Amino acid sequence: MTKSDLPFGSEFSPTQVDLRDTLDLAHKHEGDWRAFEVAVKNRYFAANATSDYNKRKLANNVKLAMIAYGLIDREGRLTGFGNRLYDVREDADALHAELARHILKDLHGTTLVQCVLDMQAGAETVDLEKLRTWLDERGIHFPRGGKHPSMMRLWLEKAGVFISGWRVDEKRFHEILGISTDEIEALAGLGGEQRAFLKTLGNLPGPGPYASNEIEKLATATYGVRFSEKNLPKTVLYPLEKAGFITLARGTKEQGRGAKPFTVTATPKLLADVVAPILAQLEQQTQNDIRPLLRKPLAEILENLRADDKHARGLALEALAFKLMRLIDLTYIATRLRGTATGGAEVDVIFESSRLVFSRWQVQCKNTDRVSLDDVAKEVGLTHLLKGNVILIVSTGQVAEDALKYANDIQTRLRISVCFLSMVDLCQIAASPAAIIDRISMQSPMALCHKPVSVAMGRS
Repeated sequence: MTKSDLPFGSEFSPTQVDLRDTLDLAHKHEGDWRAFEVAVKNRYFAANATSDYNKRKLANNVKLAMIAYGLIDREGRLTGFGNRLYDVREDADALHAELARHILKDLHGTTLVQCVLDMQAGAETVDLEKLRTWLDERGIHFPRGGKHPSMMRLWLEKAGVFISGWRVDEKRFHEILGISTDEIEALAGLGGEQRAFLKTLGNLPGPGPYASNEIEKLATATYGVRFSEKNLPKTVLYPLEKAGFITLARGTKEQGRGAKPFTVTATPKLLADVVAPILAQLEQQTQNDIRPLLRKPLAEILENLRADDKHARGLALEALAFKLMRLIDLTYIATRLRGTATGGAEVDVIFESSRLVFSRWQVQCKNTDRVSLDDVAKEVGLTHLLKGNVILIVSTGQVAEDALKYANDIQTRLRISVCFLSMVDLCQIAASPAAIIDRISMQSPMALCHKPVSVAMGRS
């Protein structure tokens, strides 16, 4: 039987037990799991019209669920997290918010919430059977007939993440996570052009220096902001320098070409106030093993793709997808196939953007010699299930001629953008991040500003 990715939660729900009380019982019977089970049975199931054996089974389910949620260990002792909850047990709001944060960050709760939002955006009714299918597509499994998502939803509802069934309070969701989806707090007092310029610089790998016109170009494509070329220093660069976010170096004049653009370098203030929160947000969404790679330059990740160790190649491949999509500020949704599961040969990740119009990106990274027509056809076939309208295939090898022809044909017949990035492209992007705009737009101009698949796919 496949192990569930969501925690077992039978009988451990706010409709059946009180969180504060179960923590008290665990603390009282610290390390004596039998005594803990008896206490739970007597407290919650003594009046049930069933046999004593079944009552003990119900109490055992509570214990097993608290183990699955990381509150106690198998001996019945409170874990480090369980002790943190125990310390705030007198404050019901803080207690349930802390558990909700743990569920979202450590128990795939964020994927569950994102999946529910996706289903609702696609006009799907949310029920356990459909949830199992949608979560399975995102690599999250739970047993057929299992109520694991429902138990998680009930605890998240206690913290206000869900309201009346499967309706999500997105503001509360991001509040619990400690993430703002719209503006980094440090940027709130800046103008639109300044925010876009700084967020773009913050998405780049490393503090710089970068040419100001390259940041401008990337910001325009990513956020849809139009800058005044002549007034860029006055309206954007000088104010940001005065605010302490960047340092500027004047370009020198080239013969017959006039002055070169300013070079821009991120200051420690920008790295602390903008880049650190962006990275923290990204790292909360990823597996522990690839987090160290997210802080490395793109060029170093490309080097890791040649590592002898298959596991290291798999991690680098997954990190590559995140690094590329961070350049154009897409939101991570799910990983369908991890590079560590394929020996470093392939990874499939889903990203979204809804800044201009809705687009969903299916990103496949292949550390192989060749991208075949079948590889492209598989991604095209999955667009119906995944609601994708942009396919990006990143490869360290060559793209077969028939695969290129098929991709071009698909783009003329369907409302799907298909783009490829080769190792040559990746090296150019590592040297000049704005090159990603040229490479993608050259193949499919609509990829970075795509019309929605349907009205139902839009988010409010």
